[in-house]
This record gives sequence, structure tokens and C-alpha cells, in this order.
Amino acid sequence: MSRVRVLVGTRKGAFVLTSDGKRERWEVSGPHFAGWEIYHFTGSRAEPDRLFASQSTSWFGQLIQRSDDAGQTWQAVGNQFSYEGTPGTHQWYDGTPHPWEFARVWHLEPAPNDPDTIYAGVEDAALFRSGDAGQTWQELPGLRTHHSAPSWQPGAGGMCLHTIVLDPRDSERIFAAISAAGAFRSDDSGKTWRAINRGLKSQGIPDPDAEVGHCVHRIAQHRSRPDTLFMQKHWDVMRTDDAGESWREISGDLPTDFGFVIDVHAHEPDTIYVVPIKSDSEHFPLDGRLRVYRSRTGGDEWEPLTKGLPQENCYVNVLRDAMAVDSLEDCGIYFGTTGGQVYASADAGDSWAPIVRDLPAVLSVQVQTLP
Repeated sequence: MSRVRVLVGTRKGAFVLTSDGKRERWEVSGPHFAGWEIYHFTGSRAEPDRLFASQSTSWFGQLIQRSDDAGQTWQAVGNQFSYEGTPGTHQWYDGTPHPWEFARVWHLEPAPNDPDTIYAGVEDAALFRSGDAGQTWQELPGLRTHHSAPSWQPGAGGMCLHTIVLDPRDSERIFAAISAAGAFRSDDSGKTWRAINRGLKSQGIPDPDAEVGHCVHRIAQHRSRPDTLFMQKHWDVMRTDDAGESWREISGDLPTDFGFVIDVHAHEPDTIYVVPIKSDSEHFPLDGRLRVYRSRTGGDEWEPLTKGLPQENCYVNVLRDAMAVDSLEDCGIYFGTTGGQVYASADAGDSWAPIVRDLPAVLSVQVQTLP
């Protein structure tokens, strides 16, 4: 019977949750790196026991931790992240120039077929790649030196490259999302990039055809249909069917279209999930009711999923990297909250249960389906 491993990064350490295919009982390992922020915790698809954690420390700065035995032992690997060439500047909130400064790694994306290749999205927004399992890192400078980069401005959480999507059909195609610049695509392994934000509309941007400046929160893709992407923006849920050439809104009948997470069912490319949050100033569920919304039609028509979720006095948030799915026949959906709960559904969202409670605030959730 298959097993499931859920990797949880939190404000104060990393946790590994494991279960069999029934997903009813869970073993909890952790905290690993107790007390330290783990912005992202993920595993290799090519070598499942190889795990990577982005560890932010106030004393030693940014570290990448790697385990080759599913978290039993760890080693700090290369942490030499430096912008290539002359760093230059981007815009700050008030429009004044601000130098590029490396703060932390927000997202780690292992290559699907090579256990030694992994990408890192960092703050201030840049993309790095390692070809030796994290020992050394090189910037792919074409993104940060895009002609629009001097006009990029940070979102409320910083100017972070938080989403990396590797096209399963085309090894040279990479999608990236930056808050608050927008979405970008490379068709030559990261050498050159172009903005793919046509159709996005954002408050505070008077030009409806603005190339950049959009606060994208998350992008999701189904591996069987890589030209279709789903986006949760600062406001609006969006969809493209032409690899970002144009976007259309699919918020439909959602009670609010502000949120951070979005994901796609493992076997149904038109079944998508979001967690609406009240507003950009009130980062908690509408009416204090925690609800996941599911669309089985690729957007526009949404249904609330509430069974097993708190429906009163719930004021948690679900951050952008804190939802994931497994690939079992009955697809499992998982998400973590800033209140320290990790919820799971073993029936594609029809019912939910907390598989662990009272963790530190959850920053990321990643799922591995194991033989």
C-alpha cells in the first residue's frame, strides 16, 4: 500500500508527518531545526528521501538544509547566494531606488527527474539553480535583469520570488511569480524571460495593459495540461490556457476572491481549490468560518467545503505555500494554518480532519506520495 509523507515548514521548525494510504493515523517527527523559521520544506520527486529545507536564522543568515534519509539526519549545504554582476536597484514603496538585497529563500523547487538539480526563489526577487543537490548555487540573472526590473516594487511581505513551476513537457520552460511584479516565463532554461500578465487587473495600477506591477500570490499547474495555469492574485482568481499569453478571471461566485493558496486535484485538471480570506487588511476567513472552495469546472462555479472545518470564531490565515495534494487514487488535499493546524481530506475535499494541531504558524505544506 502506498504511503504519504507531509512536509510542514513553520515559524519554529520543520515537521514530517507520515501515514499509510488510508491517511487515518499519522506519525509526527520534529521539530527539526527547532526555533528557526523554515520558509519552505520540500522533497525531491526523483529521490523521495532527499529533502530540502530553507532555514532562516537571525544569527547565521540563510541556510539550506538537506537530508538524504527522509529527515533522520541533516547537513547544511551551500548557502552562497549572491546576485550576479552589478546588483542595480529596484523601486521601493515610495518610488525611490532601492538596492537589491538578499534576505531569504522563499521557495525551493526540485527538478522532477534529476535529484541533484533544484531551483530557489529568493527575496529580493531572483532565481537561483543548483546542479549538485544544493552544495553550490548560481543565479539565473536573466530574470532580475529583465528590462522591467527597475520598476518592481515589494508586496507587503517583501519582494519575493515565491512560485516556481517547471513545465513537465518542456524542460526549458519555467514559470515564476513575484510579489509584487507579476508572472514571468522563460522558454530557454532561464536565460531570458518575458512578463506574462496580459489580462490581469490590479488596484493602484491605472494602466490596464501594464506589463508588471501585479501582486501574484500563487500559481498552480496540472502536469497533464501544462499550458493551463491557475492563479490566486492579491484580488481575483485567474486562469490561462495558453501558457500565460492571456489571463481571464474565474472568481465567479466566490464570496471573496482575496487569498493566497491555489492548487489542482491530482487526477482532475479542472478541479481546483482556494481558501478565500476576507480582505487584504483582514487576513482571516470571512465571518470567522474556515472554508475551502472547490470548482469542478475549472473556475467560475464554486462550492464551499466545510465538513470538519471550524465554522465559528476561526481567524487563522493560510499562506501561499501552505496547500498541497497527494497523488493517491482518492486524491488527498492538505493545508496548514497560521494557527498551527494541518488539515487533510482523503476524499478530494468532501470532509476534513486535523492531522496535527498546535504547531507553530505553518509557512509551507508539501506532500510526497511514496510506494
